[in-house]
Amino acid sequence: MDLKNYRREYKLEVLTEDAVDLNPFLQFTKWFEEAKKYDLLEPNAMTLSTVDEDGQPSSRTVLLKYFDETGFVFFTNHGSKKAGDIQVNPKVAVLFPWLALQRQVRISGVAEKVSFLEASKYFASRPRGSQLGAWVSDQSQVVSSRQLLQDKFKQLKDRFLGKDVPMPKIWGGYRIIPNRFEFWQGGENRIHDRLQYNLQEKKEWTISRLMP
Repeated sequence: MDLKNYRREYKLEVLTEDAVDLNPFLQFTKWFEEAKKYDLLEPNAMTLSTVDEDGQPSSRTVLLKYFDETGFVFFTNHGSKKAGDIQVNPKVAVLFPWLALQRQVRISGVAEKVSFLEASKYFASRPRGSQLGAWVSDQSQVVSSRQLLQDKFKQLKDRFLGKDVPMPKIWGGYRIIPNRFEFWQGGENRIHDRLQYNLQEKKEWTISRLMP
């Protein structure tokens, strides 16, 4: 398939140094709120990239559940491929592809497990079906059929009928602690705006403009 003519010009905005917050977390909050107002599908969806013990990278989409200046938190099964990668190499990267706004946000940092208490608090807030789903899946393992998963879901639904669904021991969350942000705004004639925040030794952030 030839895609060389599949293109469009980016003209929505320009991104200048004097237009961004000195704090990358506040700048991310500003852009995230704008993504929400634009009614994007899953604005909290982020592509998480990890690297395994053989140096092989893997990427997949996960959902950001909350963030503050301590980091960006998502939840998963600790037996998953992503969790295994993080165990051997906690350096990760995430990408928010807000294409309708002609924007991307790239974040690099280190992932660490959230506490059992923090994970339990979030798990209790999930819809009951999602709680049961966490019990059903041995994430990233081979399964013979979809029917097996549906049968297991029904068994668990009956097992916990009339009871609170407890958090599985193998389920939990990770907090990504950033050391680098990049805010990317598409520009006309492929002259894109890229502003990068780097964390310095004194916990201060510096801003640099990158070539497109």
